[in-house]
Amino acid sequence: MKEKVLTGKKHGMLAMILTIAVMVLSILMIVASTKIGTADEPFVPLILGGFILLGVSWIPLAGLKVLKPQEALVLTLFGEYIGTLKDAGFYFVNPFCTAVNPAAKTRLGQSGDVDDSDRKGRITIMQGSTSEAQQTNKKISLKAMTLSNAKQKVNDVLGNPVEISVAVIWKVTDTAKAVFNVDNYKEYLSLQCDSAVRDIVKIYPYDVAPGIDTTGDGKADDGSLRGSTTVVAERIRAMIQEKVKDAGLEIIEARITYLAYAPEIAAVMLQRQQASAVIDARKMIVDGAVGMVEMALDRLKENGTVELDEERKAAMVSNLLVVLCGNHDAQPVVNSGSLY
Repeated sequence: MKEKVLTGKKHGMLAMILTIAVMVLSILMIVASTKIGTADEPFVPLILGGFILLGVSWIPLAGLKVLKPQEALVLTLFGEYIGTLKDAGFYFVNPFCTAVNPAAKTRLGQSGDVDDSDRKGRITIMQGSTSEAQQTNKKISLKAMTLSNAKQKVNDVLGNPVEISVAVIWKVTDTAKAVFNVDNYKEYLSLQCDSAVRDIVKIYPYDVAPGIDTTGDGKADDGSLRGSTTVVAERIRAMIQEKVKDAGLEIIEARITYLAYAPEIAAVMLQRQQASAVIDARKMIVDGAVGMVEMALDRLKENGTVELDEERKAAMVSNLLVVLCGNHDAQPVVNSGSLY
């Protein structure tokens, strides 16, 4: 299905004026029939024509359409797609045309399209809409909108359950595909977002892990959900775009809005991260202390300050390492006698 934009239909004001003029004429014909005849026996052809004209004069009003900027209206005539109105203006089309929008009553958890009475569900079907609201809902918004699906629990590449949520900025680019290629393009987009998030998240570990290939080149890399959020979000965007291109939708941007371990393993993973941080800190301290001890021994030997045999060097190294690597300040012990 290819979109066909209708142009040259902005005759709404002229059509409305002519319709009102016909209505006034029909009323004048009814009134004039009583003047030509009598009050009891009006002129039948004139009054009959007036009532017939009045009865059909309202039909063109159904062909008047008003569009605001960044709105579109998909029109069908007896089941056949005839075109789409896109530009803002006052239009007059065939009165028997029907506006089509299968997603008219669907509300996604997104800006400009949210039902505040139900924040728990990602998709809410509005019931009991007025005729005016239904007519407005037949219009398809061409604005950039933000879809924010609920948090999902997904296992990463190591099998750890992770909670993640993404915000997707999208818009309709082809109204014919959006209306006719899928049953409900809003629900379709929401489901494809869920699927893409699951497909991408299961490729990455939550944090950097050894021996994990996240790019598919056969080589281990440092990719992770926590450290490569921009790359992960771009891959999610590209996958969603691939899935919804036949629905006439464009995915402008995707961003990760929430990322955390699932509650059942969050405490354990926090302890693991703390232990890893302690080990890294201790390793840095030991490396620094060994370097300082080596420097001290080299300076003493170079300057000839004191001659130390192997036993005294071992004692000095031991004392310096205790002082440099200890968690608490060292308590000095003054030895006024011999070392032996």
